[in-house]
Amino acid sequence: MSTAANNESGYTYTLTAEVDVPVATVWRAWTENDHYEAWSYSKPGSVELDVTEGGRYASTVVTPDGQEFPITGRYIQVSENELLVMGMDVPGGEEEVMRLDLDELGEDRTRLTITQTCPTQEAHDMAKQGSQMLLDSCAAYVTKI
Repeated sequence: MSTAANNESGYTYTLTAEVDVPVATVWRAWTENDHYEAWSYSKPGSVELDVTEGGRYASTVVTPDGQEFPITGRYIQVSENELLVMGMDVPGGEEEVMRLDLDELGEDRTRLTITQTCPTQEAHDMAKQGSQMLLDSCAAYVTKI
């Protein structure tokens, strides 16, 4: 599911997915280096996650055509098995904030919700496309671990 809105602070999107795994499994996929690397299109060996408030993260994303893009940022808020709020470093710009909410739905089922507000429509469209790819890849991966 996807929603979009334009507000005073920018262009916001929200993406959701539901998976048939416990919330702790999804949490591990987002917070452990080896798991994150396996589904996030990251270059092998490039993932470094310090999942603590104020901790840093880094990876190099490889696009389908082979281009590499370093991704860096910090964890703003961390609540185990519930919430990650991440500030992404933007070259020449302000930090962009992405929020991942995890909701336990019962019977080993979890809802993932990604929300981000971007400063421009173009940034919104690019971020939303990338986040949808990540969400889809994570949803497929967590059912295998």
